[in-house]
Amino acid sequence: MDQSAVSLIDVSSYLPGEPIGADYYTQYAESDALRDNLMFRAPRFRHHVGEDETAADMIEQAAQGIIERHGREVIENVDILITHTQLPDIPFCGAGGGIAHRLGMRPSTVLDLHNGGCAAFVLGLGVARQLLAAGAGQTALIAIAQNAAGQVFDQPAVRPKSQASVPGDGAAVGLLTRSDRSPILDAECRNYGQYAGDMTYNTDPPRKWWQPGPGAAYIGFTEDKITKVLARGNRQVPEVALAVCHRNGLSPADIGLLVTNQPNRVFLRNWREALEVPESRHVDTFDECGNLFGAGIPINLDRAITTNRVQPGEVVVMAGFAHAGDFAGAAAIRWGGRPQ
Repeated sequence: MDQSAVSLIDVSSYLPGEPIGADYYTQYAESDALRDNLMFRAPRFRHHVGEDETAADMIEQAAQGIIERHGREVIENVDILITHTQLPDIPFCGAGGGIAHRLGMRPSTVLDLHNGGCAAFVLGLGVARQLLAAGAGQTALIAIAQNAAGQVFDQPAVRPKSQASVPGDGAAVGLLTRSDRSPILDAECRNYGQYAGDMTYNTDPPRKWWQPGPGAAYIGFTEDKITKVLARGNRQVPEVALAVCHRNGLSPADIGLLVTNQPNRVFLRNWREALEVPESRHVDTFDECGNLFGAGIPINLDRAITTNRVQPGEVVVMAGFAHAGDFAGAAAIRWGGRPQ
């Protein structure tokens, strides 16, 4: 065994509630300037978090597959917990402490990541790999909850907007160990701080998001911003994926499975074409789940493993970008097979 190796040995996921069809939004849709934009072509279905369902509730459900396959004691003895919650349940506080308590964990390290956005799982892999390789523990759990679709985008004042029908909710966890079972070959994380200001959260009439007042908050999209985000996403995701491949002597033909975040059909198609990966080797659940934000990569990976779309020994490349393009990351693993 390679004593320095760190492996992503398993993932499990959770989708809340029953699927919600596109016709749910059709009844509320109003004409707006972005209605026909390719960014906002609605998926056929998506899921919404329950009215009283918390991020810790979602992660607890997502962790059940790991518990069933590896035993509760493996979760309870995790040394490092890394979390990302799209919409924190209360201001100021990340979900890490509550998730650790809910799962019966007493980790020595708890990190709540926010800047990773839709690529948070990749960022978590990179951070966990560094910590475990440095001797900070033997196991790590990465927990991602996307819970904004049913809480932000389904508000009555936001629901009619073209952006509302695209997001879906879900959660996933990934278990890492110091082993060479499914080694993380490499990870590449890039920050583009110059684009951070392009992500805005607006109200009409204007106010700060935390101030009381009329008008629900929504993401501030414009045609100009969308054009820039499309250009950045189309470039960044293939760039980080290829960087990981090239450092490890791999070509796109060596990618057994490509797993990306899934903002819309346009990005999914463009990323496949840029990396010359056939559709059969790129996981796409957009029409089943919508845009799952940070939970998209681990949920799609769980789906692919469960449906035998990736075989032991194959290279899995995960890649995504966040927000308006202020972060992008990719990671590659050599999949060793799910424990029976």
